[in-house]
Amino acid sequence: MSEIFKSGIVALVGKPNVGKSSLINRIIGEKIAIVSDKPQTTRNRIGGIYTTEHGQIVFYDTPGIHKPLHKLGQYILKVATSSLLGVDLLLVMVDPTDGLRESDRLVATHVNGSRVPVFLVINKIDAYSDGKLLHNFSENASRLFENVLERFYISAEKGTGVDSMIEAIFKFLPSGKLLFPEDYITDRSSRFMASEIVREKVLLHTHQEIPHSVGVSVQEFKDEGELLRIRADIVVERNSQKPIILGKGGSMIKLIGSDARRDMEYIFDQKVFLDLFVKVREKWRDKDSMIQEFTNLKDELS
Repeated sequence: MSEIFKSGIVALVGKPNVGKSSLINRIIGEKIAIVSDKPQTTRNRIGGIYTTEHGQIVFYDTPGIHKPLHKLGQYILKVATSSLLGVDLLLVMVDPTDGLRESDRLVATHVNGSRVPVFLVINKIDAYSDGKLLHNFSENASRLFENVLERFYISAEKGTGVDSMIEAIFKFLPSGKLLFPEDYITDRSSRFMASEIVREKVLLHTHQEIPHSVGVSVQEFKDEGELLRIRADIVVERNSQKPIILGKGGSMIKLIGSDARRDMEYIFDQKVFLDLFVKVREKWRDKDSMIQEFTNLKDELS
């Protein structure tokens, strides 16, 4: 450890699908946050713990700030906005390929109200060839957000610019001690990770109305030494959605299960037996008790 050890908490914020989860996975070097092209993939605040000889940064991946359409959306927005409190720095992510939209202005309202220092992160620069337009976008984004100390141009997918951004974060943070043991890479439990992996595979393999209305509840998580036995329920809102998850002759549920099991065995470094069931719970996204059961939000919202 260096003589002056830095530590602090940094929250990644922005509209949905701006690349927050991809960035945190890139920084940590392991997959701790699920990623998909579906809006509102992230529902929880997920901590990625980055430790070097210089210090420790706890990066919090947060849900995209959006206008909620149901009670679950209200809960997710509450998680996102509460993540702005009690942190040392905000990494505000914007996407030049999508331009500045009303959703970015909604993010700015919450970010500016927090009065927390901001590093503005312009993501996906690898997909943006016009340097002048990129500069103009950056200037407009800087005017939208207050308390911007520095700007960074990065590609979360390819890693461009990420190292220099981390170096600047360490320079900004105060001296401090370890917030988590130095071998930790996330503040989330293995049970949580298992449920998120299953949900990611549902998002990956299904389309139409399924992604937004799916929940996952881990019913059994049992370590038997050489084998990790996991039983989980995939929950949907309508009877018509159940056969989509199951697939013809059970083909879809088998595909979801095999993909999820492969990721789990890599992450947990253990052989996994995964048993999945599909259940229908009508309008669960508008029912408090079901939201807490099927989204891992109970601890965050208590």
